Amino acid sequence: MPNNKKAQMQKEFDYIVIGAGTAGCLLANRLSADPANRVLLIEAGGRDNYHWIHIPVGYLYCIDNPRTDWCFRTEPDPGLNGRSLIYPRGKTLGGCSSINGMLYIRGQARDYNQWAEITGDAAWSWGNCLPDFMRHEDHYRLDDGGDADTEHDKYHGHGGEWRVEHQRLKWKVLEDFATACVEAGIPRTRDFNRGDNEGVDYFEVNQRSGWRWNTRKAFLRGVEKRPNLTLWHSTHVLGLETEASDSGPRCTGVRAERPGDGKVVARAEREVILCAGAIGSPQLLQLSGIGPADLLTEHGIDVVKDLPGVGENLQDHLQIRSVYKVKGVTTLNTMVNSLAGKARIGLEYLLTRSGPMSMAPSQLCLFTRSSMEYDYANIEYHVQPLSLDAFGQPLHDFPAITASVCNLNPTSRGSVRIRSNDPKQPPAIAPNYLSTPEDRKVAADSLRVTRRIAEQPAFMQYQPEEFKPGLEYQTDDDLTRLAGDIGTTIFHPVGTTRMGAADDELAVVDPHLRVRGVAGLRVVDASVMPTITSGNTNSPTLMIAEKAARWILGGD
Repeated sequence: MPNNKKAQMQKEFDYIVIGAGTAGCLLANRLSADPANRVLLIEAGGRDNYHWIHIPVGYLYCIDNPRTDWCFRTEPDPGLNGRSLIYPRGKTLGGCSSINGMLYIRGQARDYNQWAEITGDAAWSWGNCLPDFMRHEDHYRLDDGGDADTEHDKYHGHGGEWRVEHQRLKWKVLEDFATACVEAGIPRTRDFNRGDNEGVDYFEVNQRSGWRWNTRKAFLRGVEKRPNLTLWHSTHVLGLETEASDSGPRCTGVRAERPGDGKVVARAEREVILCAGAIGSPQLLQLSGIGPADLLTEHGIDVVKDLPGVGENLQDHLQIRSVYKVKGVTTLNTMVNSLAGKARIGLEYLLTRSGPMSMAPSQLCLFTRSSMEYDYANIEYHVQPLSLDAFGQPLHDFPAITASVCNLNPTSRGSVRIRSNDPKQPPAIAPNYLSTPEDRKVAADSLRVTRRIAEQPAFMQYQPEEFKPGLEYQTDDDLTRLAGDIGTTIFHPVGTTRMGAADDELAVVDPHLRVRGVAGLRVVDASVMPTITSGNTNSPTLMIAEKAARWILGGD
């Protein structure tokens, strides 16, 4: 660790940031840029020195691994016909950016304009969020000073910490699936990140030269040496310290458990900033007496501030995976089912940092509409040149592809609630997938869209056979029941400490992310999203942190 022992033992700080994940790493960088600010960054997980974090395909070995993942599970979900799912959340420096899919997607302009309407604050509009996306961006298309597409310069940044690159591989079967999408009426696009992401193309990824680019590398590398920044990793935060006053409670610090030191208290002169994510942030608030009073009382916790919205409003993207057997084309299934194939894959990555070991979990992306009643893309596909029964299982022994589709704007709402006052016990996570008629209809319709694409000439040349779910499922009831049987999370939980306007009784934080009724406390992570973004949620979380850093430093 770069900081010396004296710095590690320091207990007085200006700012304490809880969680060295996507938002926390950026915030620690920005807040400590001023040498007058004493910043403590706390992470429950260890250093990101596990080699599988950095090899892109290593997500397979990081998810559901206690070295890098909290290993949460959901409650049995009625919408999934009683099934419980693994619910990965990063537990290492870099947080979820160290174990996620590395996919760079911002969402749609309408998402942010809706946030501005919900909060009553124009700062959250697309036009005012775009500069915060660009501020930390380092986009490969601008490496040589830009490209012929001058519009690209208007929407992307260069020279920032957050690297965005093209994928270092292509698959013929995916190229032809993309052509089938065009034949089905879905346009090609060059860029999913200009505010309207409808179309089909390869995902752009957060990698650098074939290595995963997580937020620890992006925002802490070199910065850890700043004398005013202290990093405590492998440190479990047990709760928030608060003090009563005539004007209401104030958060003054944190209680934590550190290796070698035992239980310690660190004090914050200015602010404590929760960046523990959509599961960790509401859990810590509830453990600290900030949340629904009846829940806190049930578990013997003194109520510091009754905020009924803490832990509610959980939203997530549920993917429904269709698997098609194919003939006459190479897929990853056939490549890895021989020692020679595995050796070629390993050698290609060793020599060129390309090929299947450089793969993000999904390669081809498309955004489209589940039915013509929508005037915007409301579903997203993650398409892969492989298939398997479930995450972590071996690939099938036949050539196949997987087309996973998710509802971008689910109306189902779930919750995160503590089970006891023990900070080491995981909370109860209940997503309530497919609990509304709207979500069930989108699920059924989206499977029909998948079939329509697969029936186009460009893909029919491979004689596709629908292996999963199977053509015997045709009616709305069949397809909805099937979605419950095979649907899985894409790991995008948000919304559990959502921001809102002053008259919103369920809003946990105000539009500047300050916890309502508790001074000196802010939440900056995906949990503040009032509605989920129309796409992958990692980069929007960075945007939120960028905006919040400016507010914090400006005293807003």
